[in-house]
Amino acid sequence: MLRLASYNIRKAIGTDRRRRPERIIEVLNELDADVVALQEADRRFGVRHAAIPPHLLEEHSDLKPLQFGWRAGSMGWHGNALLVRKSMKVAHCAMLHLPSLEPRGAVLGEVDTGKTCLRVVGMHLDLSGLWRRRQANAILHEVEKRHHDMPTVLMGDLNEWTVRGGCLRDFGTHMTFADTGKSYHAGNPIARLDRIMVSKHVRIKACGVHRSAASRMGSDHLPIWADVEI
Repeated sequence: MLRLASYNIRKAIGTDRRRRPERIIEVLNELDADVVALQEADRRFGVRHAAIPPHLLEEHSDLKPLQFGWRAGSMGWHGNALLVRKSMKVAHCAMLHLPSLEPRGAVLGEVDTGKTCLRVVGMHLDLSGLWRRRQANAILHEVEKRHHDMPTVLMGDLNEWTVRGGCLRDFGTHMTFADTGKSYHAGNPIARLDRIMVSKHVRIKACGVHRSAASRMGSDHLPIWADVEI
């Protein structure tokens, strides 16, 4: 059994408009997930340092970031980052270039959980429905090019407000969605913008939205989670 989680941390700026990365660490520890996809994990301007200082993650959590080597000081690629348990071995990681009008990307990691290998893709898709569908198909194409039998999980902020159409239909032809629930806005959730999707090799045992005092303050998105069996 593994716990997966996806969380748009909005650069660690909470609903009180204060940047408090320690709150994000608190939420991550509450989730106690084995694999986490973060969105908006880097600051937007300047050198784009990680929104969570590396020493906080190292000293106060059991998670480590996958290293993509794109920019010194950044945690991920275009704000997308993947975290895994410190005990897990990282076999491969890659940055995925996505078609877009504004800078967008996704990140891919293949990790050894100790019992099996798992492929994880983290993403934050476009605000435009047309570009979201192009990005979804680009991600699916990248996954299909790789070893087909490896259990695969796709997670992130899809920015899709429709219930069944758009990029959800594209992903749904290949993946199964976890019925996590509404995660945006943290103060009054009205939309399922954040999603966890799994391949046929992964069985969803339980899932939901993580609601706590820290998560309601930490970001404008609530984190979502899924317990899965491979």
